[in-house]
Amino acid sequence: MAANGVVSGKSLIVGFGEMLIGFVPTVSDVSLAEAPGFLKAPGGAPANVAIAVARLGEKASFIGKLGDDEFGHMLANILKQKTESPTMGADMLLKPEELNLDLIKSGKVFHYGSISLIVEPCRSAHLKAMEVAKEAGALLSYDPNLRLPLWPSAEEARKQILSIWDKADIVKVSDVELEFLTGSDKVDDETAMKLWRPNFTLLLVTLGEKGSRYYTKKFHGTVDAFHVNTVDTTGTGDSFVGALPCKIVHDPSILEDESKLREVLRFASACGAITTTKKGAIPALPTKPRPLP
Repeated sequence: MAANGVVSGKSLIVGFGEMLIGFVPTVSDVSLAEAPGFLKAPGGAPANVAIAVARLGEKASFIGKLGDDEFGHMLANILKQKTESPTMGADMLLKPEELNLDLIKSGKVFHYGSISLIVEPCRSAHLKAMEVAKEAGALLSYDPNLRLPLWPSAEEARKQILSIWDKADIVKVSDVELEFLTGSDKVDDETAMKLWRPNFTLLLVTLGEKGSRYYTKKFHGTVDAFHVNTVDTTGTGDSFVGALPCKIVHDPSILEDESKLREVLRFASACGAITTTKKGAIPALPTKPRPLP
């Protein structure tokens, strides 16, 4: 199942990777076996990011592949409602020749994860899409979104996630991913800098309720989190990541101005916090504030 489209405009933000249906227990703090029921929750990190961008009022597209079944059609309809030009076709079966290269070239930011690196042909499609986006001058944004059960082994996951590390401009990892990728049991500046690369413009480490840390070529620091009544943390990181390009596409100097960057990270933290107040990822993503009458 495929549909291609291009949105004009320099501020287009393109997400690449997986979209899926998750099943969220209707009751919190119980095991899956003990849950009395489940809610269908559309998600998938790159798709969540694209939809987060669209809900914040920016132009977003998603490139991935969906199954030609009821769930696939459901997800396609969600994309059509939430983003401006989905490119769809199931997940790991996306081939390089199916890529909408014009769409990729039109993006100002190209965002991706690591799930699409697990098997062929999607891995080759991922690498091709990154190459095309980079050549077109897009800012490459990478959130590994580690999901160990999907990988053949932890070693393979680490190897493949790091295989494209040097290509990105912006990288976001969680504290758990930082420990996994570095082999360290410490979450501090020294450990984070093990993941730094000379071509990076920004490295982010999210710390849950402790906020986030940011690293650039010229400065680094910490931004506190907002504390809310948390219902479900699904999609929190995707909401955080989606908020960043919404600001950066309009003012790239944010990445070189610490006061501006801190303000943007506070905005991203607020978006992440809002997402935790509802169940599921996409239904909980915040929307652009309406102007007061």
